[in-house]
Amino acid sequence: MQTSTVKKPIVIFIVLVLFLLCLFFLFPINLFSGEIVIKEGLVEVVEQRPLSLSYFIGMGYDEADMDIIKDFYLLPQGYLTAVIFILGIPGLVAYRVYLKRK
Repeated sequence: MQTSTVKKPIVIFIVLVLFLLCLFFLFPINLFSGEIVIKEGLVEVVEQRPLSLSYFIGMGYDEADMDIIKDFYLLPQGYLTAVIFILGIPGLVAYRVYLKRK
């Protein structure tokens, strides 16, 4: 009986993590704080914008838009937001299920 009590929250956690990973990496949802380095001639301009995780695997943007963009990356706040959404929320849901079953 103890194994089934622990097993269901772990399954819920894994399913939710996989769902959120697919959601954030396959759809261009600009939610995470980041910076874009734009090169215009000899000048580089750094702009803070919300970025999508799908940009990092090459999805969600047009190749023509990338001609002037030198680099883009997440800021620490963007990494924190990604960890909270991808691991934190499923962890809280799984923990809630665990407490309810206990």
